Amino acid sequence: MEYKLPMVGVQSQLEMFEDEIVFGPEVKPQKTYPMHAPESGSCSGGLRFSRNLMLKNQVYSSLKKVVFSSKLNLLMPFGPLAILADRLTGHRGWVFFLCLLGITPLAERLGYATEQLAFYTGPTVGGLLNATFGNATELIISIYALRSGMIRVVQQSLLGSILSNMLLVLGCAFFCGGLCKKEQHFNKATAVVSSGLLLMAVMGLLFPAVLHYTHTEVHFGKSELALSRFSSCIMLVAYTAYLFFQLQSQKNVYVPLNEEGSQSEDGSDDDEAPEISKWESIIWLFIMTAWISFLSEYLVRAIEGASIAWNIPISFISVILLPIVGNAAEHASAIMFAMKDKLDISLGVAIGSSTQISMFGIPFCVVIGWIMGQSMDLNFQLFETATLFITVLVVAFLLQEGTSNYFKGLMLILCYLIVAASFFVHVDHLPGLQRCEKSCRLRWTNYFQPDLKHGQFTDAEEQTIVKLHSVVGSRWSLIAAQMPGRIDNDAKITGTPS
Repeated sequence: MEYKLPMVGVQSQLEMFEDEIVFGPEVKPQKTYPMHAPESGSCSGGLRFSRNLMLKNQVYSSLKKVVFSSKLNLLMPFGPLAILADRLTGHRGWVFFLCLLGITPLAERLGYATEQLAFYTGPTVGGLLNATFGNATELIISIYALRSGMIRVVQQSLLGSILSNMLLVLGCAFFCGGLCKKEQHFNKATAVVSSGLLLMAVMGLLFPAVLHYTHTEVHFGKSELALSRFSSCIMLVAYTAYLFFQLQSQKNVYVPLNEEGSQSEDGSDDDEAPEISKWESIIWLFIMTAWISFLSEYLVRAIEGASIAWNIPISFISVILLPIVGNAAEHASAIMFAMKDKLDISLGVAIGSSTQISMFGIPFCVVIGWIMGQSMDLNFQLFETATLFITVLVVAFLLQEGTSNYFKGLMLILCYLIVAASFFVHVDHLPGLQRCEKSCRLRWTNYFQPDLKHGQFTDAEEQTIVKLHSVVGSRWSLIAAQMPGRIDNDAKITGTPS
């Protein structure tokens, strides 16, 4: 028996769904079967079937474009492998390496989703969104570290994020963009405002460090912390005003420039169209950010073990390696935008991310530490503060002309290599312990070893000292080695005639 389904009542409702749901190119028209009499139940069943089919095709099309369209996504399984290695082997070096590989494709896809969302929001909001989602990992790591009392890890990772964005990310964007186009233009007004905010952040970090190292505090140990908290509140107010300035007061300033340096009112994306919808972009942004943050937690826990396994200083991992992983999203998206001659968005990603970390991320962590009862301050020590100050000056000078080329990018990359080498040979001092490594080692050797003997020497020990001194002379370390629990300095004092 043949049945015929009347399509007159259903067709008008299906046309309403066509405007809302985008079909993938693989969708084929479904074969219809005739029915004799119209039934209300058949109509509702047909609508439900069509809606489910549309949803399935939309999900399949989105997965194909986001997950299966890039060869770099072949590294995605390394993320679950890192978790498996942490559970089974506990080898921190391998966990750190696998997390590094697993985060790389996620960061690239995060940049892709942000680029798709920028089609609907424009370059200004798109740059802010990219900076925000790129910095979400660092903020989550910082709060986790604050709860554990790891203040120096928080300071160094945030500082390294600023240095990585300003030198490595921006340098790679300039370099790759310069290879695709001889000279690119961007709005100087944006660069001037961002440079001013970065200099203000340097000032906020410099004064507590100078106050500490010049020993000019009114209340030792308290004035520095109070100044840091007050400056953090001021910096948060300044960043809020900056957001209002960007989004409301100066909308036209951030319109992309053409080659003549004037603002182009015509859309620069006439030949391009978004591949996924706005809500799909938002959903993928949250999925990628959550997964990156989850893997970053394993990455942070493996830092100390990786430092021991690879014989690399923890300060180098915190300032250089960890920010490179955390800024992988900004790195990938900034290069993509620069190669497509969207340098204003690249600046919004790189410089905007540095501005957000320095003017929002660091003060926010100080306030959160205040709430948690942690003494998080803005004293980043003189070496780190001086490095940040010189970096801001170099970047500000390169942004003055409003143009970029591959040579400027190469200079920024080389500057980052100098910074990386400096932190590789830099010994980090713990806050509140103003002692060098040698002083701490001698203190442990001479006073705090559990097998040390304190007090006067016995008669037998004094005779041993006299006897050995007549044989080996004033080689007190060799003499002390013959008496367990005694150190060479005590043997010297006892064996030297008064």
